[in-house]
Amino acid sequence: MLNHVFLGTNDVEKSRQFYNATMGAIGVNPVNELPHATIYANEGGAVAVGKPANGETANPSNGATLGLKAKSYDEVNAWHAAGLANGGTDEGAPGIRENSPGQMYGAYLRDPDGNKICAFAPNENA
Repeated sequence: MLNHVFLGTNDVEKSRQFYNATMGAIGVNPVNELPHATIYANEGGAVAVGKPANGETANPSNGATLGLKAKSYDEVNAWHAAGLANGGTDEGAPGIRENSPGQMYGAYLRDPDGNKICAFAPNENA
């Protein structure tokens, strides 16, 4: 359904450090590191993080969340820990999300620019 998502940043290097760590924790590595952006991709699509093309300051969208797929609880835990260790802030510790379809296991972070992101894995007990 999705081809790609682009998130804005005001500090490409800080963002690159955060996303290299968090995306790497779920098995996705950068496929292109440009001076103004980094692109991560796999068979599920692409996430690009970079400076806005219009030259204006990047800011997070109120109410928007980027949801990423993880394969296991361990990947979600590693993703969350990598984010906290690389400039992210906690928006919801890893655990079962009772209101998610299939009561998946997930965690939430804010990246260094304030974008809200999450990683979810299927419920291993379902």
